[in-house]
Amino acid sequence: MDIVLIIIAGLFMIFGIIGSFLPVLPGPLTSWVGLLILSYADPISMNRSFIIITLVVAILIWVLDYIVPAIGTKRFGGTKYGMIGTSLGLIVGLLSPIPGGIVIGPFVGALIGELLNKSDSKTATKAAFGSFIGFIASTFIKFITAIIYLGFFIGFLLDI
Repeated sequence: MDIVLIIIAGLFMIFGIIGSFLPVLPGPLTSWVGLLILSYADPISMNRSFIIITLVVAILIWVLDYIVPAIGTKRFGGTKYGMIGTSLGLIVGLLSPIPGGIVIGPFVGALIGELLNKSDSKTATKAAFGSFIGFIASTFIKFITAIIYLGFFIGFLLDI
């Protein structure tokens, strides 16, 4: 049974890293679920404080994921259309065979979103850049957190 828990926890860790880039999957929270599942394996000894602290961090990152892109967009004069465009552009960029689509997609999506909001091209470009910077910062924070949780996961496995 322990090996099944470890495998399931490992899958959650992988999904957590993938979720750092996908807006529909909360990366750090998914990774945390992996740690929680791992804590139920008999050879793993995690104390309750560790689980609670990592949960609080995951929730904080999840909340920041909604705030940071908005700050970037607002800071550069963007609107909600730019933020929605960023998310849609990310999905299109991920599905696109174009190299670098994950980077180009959010920027182009934000630009299109701002242009649809009837912004002039200069304002739309500036807002798209702000939305893109906010998205990149948020993605980086989620990715680093998921990688740290993966490090904890590996560390616990090595202690067996």
